[in-house]
Amino acid sequence: MPTEADFRDQLAREFESATVAGRHYVDIRSGYLHEKVGGYPAQNHRMPVCCSVMHAAMYSGDKILQSPPSGQGATLVIRYKIPR
Repeated sequence: MPTEADFRDQLAREFESATVAGRHYVDIRSGYLHEKVGGYPAQNHRMPVCCSVMHAAMYSGDKILQSPPSGQGATLVIRYKIPR
């Protein structure tokens, strides 16, 4: 079962990849992030933890592009400015 640290580590890898590619931002969808870490889709998924980590990683200038009604679901999309 993925942990908070697993989601943070994968998010950091996504940021690094975008930085190396010379991008100015990266859009991350929670469903994608959870799939990369593992354990999704499944009955005992950790989507609330995934979304919480994504929200906690936001800096000034980052923005939520899409949010499910509950704020925690597979369709959450956040645009993160690069470099971090």
